[in-house]
Amino acid sequence: QVQLVESGGGSVQAGGSLRLSCEVSVDIHRINCMGWFRQSPGKEREGVASIVIGGGTTYYPDSVKGRFTISQDNAKKTMYLQMNSLKPEDTAMYYCGADFVSCWYPLDAVYYKYWGQGTQVTVSS
Repeated sequence: QVQLVESGGGSVQAGGSLRLSCEVSVDIHRINCMGWFRQSPGKEREGVASIVIGGGTTYYPDSVKGRFTISQDNAKKTMYLQMNSLKPEDTAMYYCGADFVSCWYPLDAVYYKYWGQGTQVTVSS
């Protein structure tokens, strides 16, 4: 049974920072691709960062590039998302996702099989 547990969300003022964590229940080396996604009411789930576990290649959309950083700690079986210079439009529920097979579309939620329960991030102006 693969489980992903997010933590670290909260409320912050614009310009502030938060670090999200995603702990996995299995050896992280078994996973091919992990990513962070966000979703607001009425909107599709949007990829904000992903990482190829084996090689370390990272991917970001332009909306967060230079502000968000994804990283992994293999010993702790944990993936992180450091979010700096937060904006009100970053407000959303943030989810971590994992896939054991491929990383062909690293920012597309459709291709991820396993998900955490989500952690809320609220940025006030």
